Amino acid sequence: MKIATAQFTCSPAEISANVQLMAALADEARLQGAELVVFPELALTGYELESVLPRRDLWARADDPRLDAVRESGVATVVNGVAATDGERPAIETLVFGAGGELITTYRKQHLFEHEQGVIAPGRHDGRFEFGGLRFSLATCFDNHFSELVARGAADGCQVHLASSLYGTGGGVEELDAVYPGIAKDFNLHVVMANHVGPAGAWTGCGRSGLWAPGGALLVQADADTSMVITAEVG
Repeated sequence: MKIATAQFTCSPAEISANVQLMAALADEARLQGAELVVFPELALTGYELESVLPRRDLWARADDPRLDAVRESGVATVVNGVAATDGERPAIETLVFGAGGELITTYRKQHLFEHEQGVIAPGRHDGRFEFGGLRFSLATCFDNHFSELVARGAADGCQVHLASSLYGTGGGVEELDAVYPGIAKDFNLHVVMANHVGPAGAWTGCGRSGLWAPGGALLVQADADTSMVITAEVG
């Protein structure tokens, strides 16, 4: 199976604009032969927590009509945004849609980074699903720094680990280059990571979205500056 990762510069707090960009990137992934495409953390709004948290109209639902364009792209999509919960705090949630637009699964970020703590509700359950004969695990950015989460997926038979992330220029580059090939090596998984490129809240996304083979070898990696889709064969 071919899987794609897509990196782009989000329009701050503009779900409709970002969905149109994501739909175009998903279409490009489909033309490259990909059956599934992964987008970065908070791709629906950009990493704009200060703007997003007080605006419940930016808390997306799986059936939100603003997501129609990406749901109808003809390729399975891994889409991350802010979502309402049963409490006062929202979650950072991944929605996985099938090629026909059906909701396959959801996952809420469990391990919250510094400034997310106290304003975001942590998830309580792992995210795994089957698609195209493969079993996938899900994680969001800081989650990937906790080996026990990845270990549970590997123990449950997952073959591909999908990560929606935000790593910035500077120290984020070193973290990215250590964490994702390390997961592929330590847990013998294919790893697919989607990162931001350009302005992302208080950070500047460093790009370098990539796919790694079990054992840690890099299959393909995006550059540091360009909105783009890259694909590789997995499984």
